[in-house]
Amino acid sequence: MESKSLQEHAKRIALELPFTEHCWPFGPEYDVFKVDGKIFMLMAVVKGRRHVSVKSDPDKSLLNQQIYRGIEPGYHLNKKHWISLYGTDDITPDLVADLINDSWNLVVDKLPKKVQKRIRPA
Repeated sequence: MESKSLQEHAKRIALELPFTEHCWPFGPEYDVFKVDGKIFMLMAVVKGRRHVSVKSDPDKSLLNQQIYRGIEPGYHLNKKHWISLYGTDDITPDLVADLINDSWNLVVDKLPKKVQKRIRPA
């Protein structure tokens, strides 16, 4: 997946998730996506290289970094809990969607139960 289409696809997937807020708290060069005020995805272009960063389970993060050339430790983020995706031929739209959904769910899982019920009604 080419890097520009990676970011466009990631943005589309993130905005489809319930209660997603798209904002720019770190300036116009960083697209930030939050759920209930908590960040689950960032996008930027750094040194001419586009990336999408998402939260990730530490074990899955390490495994995905070994499997996919386009997945690296989170750029300027906690390397244990974040990964960055780059446009390479081994990054597919389905993989991007799965990783964004996982990130959103990891963040929602840490919210108070009352908030979780509002965001994810049974």
